[in-house]
Amino acid sequence: MIWELAPDLQKKVGKLVSALNYFHIDPKRVVVFRSFGSKARARARIWSLPRIWQQALKVEPHYCLEVISERFEKLHPQQQEEILIHELRHIPSNFSGSLLPHGRMRKR
Repeated sequence: MIWELAPDLQKKVGKLVSALNYFHIDPKRVVVFRSFGSKARARARIWSLPRIWQQALKVEPHYCLEVISERFEKLHPQQQEEILIHELRHIPSNFSGSLLPHGRMRKR
């Protein structure tokens, strides 16, 4: 599998964070990637940096938002936006590096 930074989607995420008033999210600490060759059925997923790794590496919380190119790129731009929003909703209000499960995700 190959991962590439996705600067176009990085800008989109920054705009979404602002438009949705997701003030708890620091878009500079959400890094967006495109992956190629994944066997996953998902269109996108979000990865966290758990607290133990934050302490070990002496870094603040960060998240990686991965879009699976083969599935994501085929979608209409509105569907792509909805998927990015869905992934952002997994980020808790304390931006701790953890993730919210589907049942506890923040309301729109």
